Amino acid sequence: MKLDRLMGILTVLLQNDRVTAPYLAEKFEVTRRTIGRDIDALCQAGIPIATHQGTGGGISVAPGFKLDKSILTTGELSGIIAALKGLGSVSEQMQIERTLDKLGANTDAVISLHEPVVIDLASNYKGYLTEKIEILKKAIIDGRLVEFDYHYSKGQSRRRIEPYTALFQWTSWYVFGFCTLRQDWRLFKLNRLWNLTICEEQFALRQLPPEKRNLNSHLSDDIKLVAVFDKSVEFQLIETYGPYCYYETEDGLKAKIGFTNRSFIISWLLGFGDKVKVLEPYDIAEEIKTIAKNILSLYFET
Repeated sequence: MKLDRLMGILTVLLQNDRVTAPYLAEKFEVTRRTIGRDIDALCQAGIPIATHQGTGGGISVAPGFKLDKSILTTGELSGIIAALKGLGSVSEQMQIERTLDKLGANTDAVISLHEPVVIDLASNYKGYLTEKIEILKKAIIDGRLVEFDYHYSKGQSRRRIEPYTALFQWTSWYVFGFCTLRQDWRLFKLNRLWNLTICEEQFALRQLPPEKRNLNSHLSDDIKLVAVFDKSVEFQLIETYGPYCYYETEDGLKAKIGFTNRSFIISWLLGFGDKVKVLEPYDIAEEIKTIAKNILSLYFET
């Protein structure tokens, strides 16, 4: 466990110009004293780590340091390179190249078409996405609040949060933090988040409650959908929910699916056109019927 944490700390230091001991302690869920011992262990291993006191201080790796790749197996190095390439899809390319140089990796080989694993974490909004992630990284490291406009089903609101982490999960990028408006921990999807700015106001890291540490709990699927799908759309069911979400009947593929967001599940169902019939919940079926009638009226107006 300690070796994993040491490698994790080293990775963080290589990815950032400077970080604080409290930040590392929070990230790895240990005390600042433990982080101090870990830093000493890295120094004893020959890694040139410098500590800086005072305002703007922190922990950093000496410029020009390269990690001897001989301590890594080929598989481990390949995994690191694949992960760095994934980060490169949403980060400044020069920063990734500098990190690869520290690993002693040949950057030409990294972009080879023969690379067994390719990770692209970007989207159609890559330019905006990269900028947002960089802003959030800076805010998290500096311990500053951020403000942004957030668009959701009920409209738009201006939010201010204490950012805790930026993460890629459920096929999208999110920022997780403490919302000062709701006075609770919240997830915000980056594609819905605009006009992001860093505030002058700083914050002290809050203790994250144990029940909030499982991010899946923020998108629970307590509401159940029961629907019958046409056999021709089986691949779409498998793509979204896997091969075990349904079973075959005489009427088609009967699926039982949990969902969180009502508007999302309705939009998803409408994408199947006449290839699905909702059985439960009743109100979802009724809303789809109403939407279908409204669509029909658009094309047959008198």
